[in-house]
Amino acid sequence: MRPVTARLCGGLLLAATAPAFADAVDQKLLDMLLANGSITPAQHDELAADMEKQQRAAERVASKQVSKDELTALQQKLAWAANTQLKGDVRVRYENIHIEDEPDNGGRDKDRQRIRARIGAFSQVNPEVEAGIQIASGGSKDARSTNQDMSDYFNKKDLWLDLAYIDYHPLQVPGLKVFGGKMKQPWVSMGDTIWDGDINPEGAAATYSRKFGDTELFGSAGYYVLQDNIDGDGVQFEHDLRLYAGQVGTRFFPGDRFKVTVGGSIYAYDNASDSAALRVNGNTTDKFRLFEAFGQVDVLGLPLPLSVYGQIAHNAAARGVDADQDQAWLVGVMTRLFDVGIDYNYRDVQRNGVVGAFTDSDFASGFVDSRGHKLKLKYDLSKNFAVGATYFMAKSDAASRFTDNASVNTLQVDVEAKF
Repeated sequence: MRPVTARLCGGLLLAATAPAFADAVDQKLLDMLLANGSITPAQHDELAADMEKQQRAAERVASKQVSKDELTALQQKLAWAANTQLKGDVRVRYENIHIEDEPDNGGRDKDRQRIRARIGAFSQVNPEVEAGIQIASGGSKDARSTNQDMSDYFNKKDLWLDLAYIDYHPLQVPGLKVFGGKMKQPWVSMGDTIWDGDINPEGAAATYSRKFGDTELFGSAGYYVLQDNIDGDGVQFEHDLRLYAGQVGTRFFPGDRFKVTVGGSIYAYDNASDSAALRVNGNTTDKFRLFEAFGQVDVLGLPLPLSVYGQIAHNAAARGVDADQDQAWLVGVMTRLFDVGIDYNYRDVQRNGVVGAFTDSDFASGFVDSRGHKLKLKYDLSKNFAVGATYFMAKSDAASRFTDNASVNTLQVDVEAKF
């Protein structure tokens, strides 16, 4: 009797690790063994307790296994999220623009409150490919602004596709990036006389950078489409309004106290004479081929950060009555004092020195044939939350419809949150 009992008890203990549906059967077997006298009541209670312990242990193991499997499946489903960044910002602005001799009502003067909202998703698709999409506010399709006036009886505000690009950076060629779509500006800028910072060009571009010790070489080239079939003569590429852009530059350290960035760019427009949209905001030429030189010197080892920067542009294709008004230049300085970022520059933008449609929209209310000062202050109240003020004091021969050399004074006060 004893060997049979031992075998039965061993079988019961093994059965205790089986699925839960067998538990009721195991209990009945124990009851039968007790009833026919094969085991004593004490043995019955001991075996029942052992079986319950084994059952609980099996349930814990199964629970852990299920949780692990579920977690693995969840990680696989959400793997894209680990490689995707959501970034954006919201800005509230007060802006006052006063242009000499322009009427307060119905003129170019402004006194308004504005908002800007942007949000984008930027995902590392695989080790060699990144894709980015961003939407932004804006009162119109104007490439130079994502601001929207607070007006119009609480009506909903427009959102626009601001970025949509693919960035291919092959592992076999470190430092090379190839872009396609509507992208961030792929060139280096040391000022905004040529390009307003809100402009995101559309087309195809490549950038390359490589370091040789403490010296870095960088460059870019691109083909951008501004308007399809601008001349109305066909759908082929040669009938498009196009921009060809190229840039080369270098960063290096001439000693322990300085970091220097210098470079040059060319921006050549094809079929520009067929476009009235380019020659705006004071331009009188219909041809644009811009050559740019730029540079910045960062002074190191000072109690305060200090950078001096500048750019100069020449439109070699300018023609017409103001063909000699073909230059634009800017020089500025940046520092930080008592946690306040300070940026000051002076510029002189001649009538045909740059493309009026793309120059900075804030200085002289966005008009060329202007010169003057810009002072920007910014203070971080906390992480990713800042206040700032910018003042533009300019003279312009194009901003006022009634006066040459008109004063154009602009004040902007901003509150901005980033995430």
